[in-house]
Amino acid sequence: MTTELLVDSAWLVDRFEEPSVRLVDVREAWEFDAMGHLPGAVAIPFERYRDDDSPDPGTLPGADTFADLLGEAGITPADTIVAYDDTHGVFAARFVLTALVYGHDDIRLLNGDFSAWRREYEVTNATPETEATDYEATGIAADAPIVDREAVEAAIDGGETTLIDTREGWEYEEGHLPGAIRLDWMELVDEETRGIKSGDEIEAILADRGIPTDRERPIILYCNTSRRLSHTFVVLRSIGFEQVAVYEGSMTEWEDADGAIETVDTDE
Repeated sequence: MTTELLVDSAWLVDRFEEPSVRLVDVREAWEFDAMGHLPGAVAIPFERYRDDDSPDPGTLPGADTFADLLGEAGITPADTIVAYDDTHGVFAARFVLTALVYGHDDIRLLNGDFSAWRREYEVTNATPETEATDYEATGIAADAPIVDREAVEAAIDGGETTLIDTREGWEYEEGHLPGAIRLDWMELVDEETRGIKSGDEIEAILADRGIPTDRERPIILYCNTSRRLSHTFVVLRSIGFEQVAVYEGSMTEWEDADGAIETVDTDE
């Protein structure tokens, strides 16, 4: 699994001529066609790599489905994939996490989005020519950064893991995992550049929330929407946190299974 999950526009510009660097645009198909896209990018819209009915955890689409998407786009397991969207990277981050779960070794998120790119570089309406590949499904990778319910329960009991809730404030107040700290993914985004804030800025935000900044301390993220926890996953990994995992189950599923939750007393 790659340790470099975030790349900037300059990194990408320097590698446009490398055939093994493949761009994936996860916006809706009409945006890809009508608004243009980065040169050479292929379209894999967000809804195509999520599936509520898949047997895999959360909204993961299943290894075969994901492999078919990459194969149709002409991507091979050896390629470096750079994903982007036009919403500060939150949808593209889900593509990054999904690829990691299914064992793609080199997957990156473009720091900044389509709008940020268009300020400085060209876009195109030309559809790239691609040749389908036989991308073989590997199932969920042995080192996939996901954990199950039992692991979360053990983390709660052990007290040595930081639990981060990436939902909205009102959702957190209605109920959250015991000991979990809420972190809004948009707090980690620079609205001017549309990319991720600097490491120092993010560390200050974490400290303000009471989130330990020990890079070796395990972290588990959870949410009701997979894209928010995926974005936070990429951010934390990009600034050096070594053990970041996600719980793909929602709070609704947790409560339905009689899981313990805490609430916030808003009258205090």
